[in-house]
Amino acid sequence: MDCKTIHSKLFFYLEGSLGNEEALQVESHIVRCAGCRAFAEELKATISFIEKEKKAELAPFFYTRLKAKLEIREKTAPGFIRYRPVRILQPALFSLLLIIGIYAGVQIGQSGKNIQAAQTQEEMIPFLNEMETEPIEVFLSEQDGN
Repeated sequence: MDCKTIHSKLFFYLEGSLGNEEALQVESHIVRCAGCRAFAEELKATISFIEKEKKAELAPFFYTRLKAKLEIREKTAPGFIRYRPVRILQPALFSLLLIIGIYAGVQIGQSGKNIQAAQTQEEMIPFLNEMETEPIEVFLSEQDGN
C-alpha cells in the first residue's frame, strides 16, 4: 500500500473499525514508513484530545444559576422599560418622514404641471383667438387645398 491509501485508512485503523487483513497491511506499512508513523502518532494524539474534550463536564447547577442571573438582570435592568418606547417611536417617526417626503414630492410635481399647463395655454391663446375670427369651414378648406 502507498502512503496516500494509508493516510485515508489510518483514522479507521486507530478507531479499530478496519478488517483484520487491512489492519495488518496498515500496521506493517506504519512500521516501515517513518512519515506515516509520525502522522499516525499525531492523529492518535488529536483523537485522544478530542475524546477528553467531549467528556468535559460543566459545574453542577450551572444552567440553573445562569438562568436565575438572567431573570434577575431582566427584571432589574434600568433600560428595560425605557428603551421599549424608542423601539416603537423610531420606526413611526421614519414612516412619518417618508410620508411627508412623498407628499412634498407629489405637490412639487403637480405645481410643475400647473406651470407647464399655464405656459402651454399662453402659447395657444393667439391660435385660439385667430380661430374665433375665421370660420372653421374656411380653415378646413385651406388645409385641404394645400
